[in-house]
Amino acid sequence: MQNQLQNPTVLAGRILLGLIFILAGFGKIGDFNGTVGYIASGGLPIPSVVAVLTILVEVGGGLLLVFGFFTRPAALVLGAFSVLSAIVFHNFWAVPEAEKMMMTTEFLKNLSIAGGMLVLAAFGPGSISLDAKRNAA
Repeated sequence: MQNQLQNPTVLAGRILLGLIFILAGFGKIGDFNGTVGYIASGGLPIPSVVAVLTILVEVGGGLLLVFGFFTRPAALVLGAFSVLSAIVFHNFWAVPEAEKMMMTTEFLKNLSIAGGMLVLAAFGPGSISLDAKRNAA
């Protein structure tokens, strides 16, 4: 039997998880040149293209989560994105001692978000979602 709080709770979780990506994506749009520079500092090739792809993943994936549309694949993509960005940009093992605590926190935050995405991918978006409406039709 399903708990009465399950669907509103998963809706709130989807919104909160999606929001961090949507806001980050719009922040990257607002400072596109800074984003490109930051990506280049991580040693990634063609940073302008990576910046555009990152914005699409963050804003698009975040919106998919919020609306509960293609939730499971979106959660898997955002989870993988979170792990990759943790490894590339929050490499606490390679920073000066003064930055180690902040980078460790950022790294673990990204891993925690990835964990939330795995749970969402495993259990789905709940009945308050476009996926539920689509599957009911």
